[in-house]
Amino acid sequence: MFQKYFTVVIFLLLITSCDKLDELTKFEIEYDTEVTIPSSTGVNLPFDILTPDTETNSESEFESNDTRKELIEEIKLTQLQLVINAPTNADFSFLESIEVYISADGLDEIKIASKTEVPETVSVLDLDVENVDLQEYIKKDSYNLRLNTVTDEAMSTDHAIGVNSTFFVDAKIFGL
Repeated sequence: MFQKYFTVVIFLLLITSCDKLDELTKFEIEYDTEVTIPSSTGVNLPFDILTPDTETNSESEFESNDTRKELIEEIKLTQLQLVINAPTNADFSFLESIEVYISADGLDEIKIASKTEVPETVSVLDLDVENVDLQEYIKKDSYNLRLNTVTDEAMSTDHAIGVNSTFFVDAKIFGL
């Protein structure tokens, strides 16, 4: 009888330990960049804005989280936030809709986030993210984003927009 309980306790401890170890192989990576929407942008016409290349530094990010790129199981975008950096009193009332696409060397461009109805009085905008595995993009040395936007009013000044992204990384436990 004692041996049966002992076996159950050991089994439960192993399961709990594996779950805790699994949590150690999950982490987030954040990237920030900025784009400018020029004042001369047309109204109700879609136009693209490209971000500069974003260096991933993925090797060092993985290493600092005790993993390697070959152990990555999945990387998903969990948050993409746009923040108006300038002019300081501006909001997103000029924006009707936005779609964000990611691309990297040798990989197809895919949609990662969007917002079809933009609230007018906010200066921080959280986009709806797509449920796609982005590990091949983040494993590259760099990636860039393309913002496909439609404005619904004329802008008299350029708008500097911060593009802040958070990626969730899940790696294998000890390569298992």
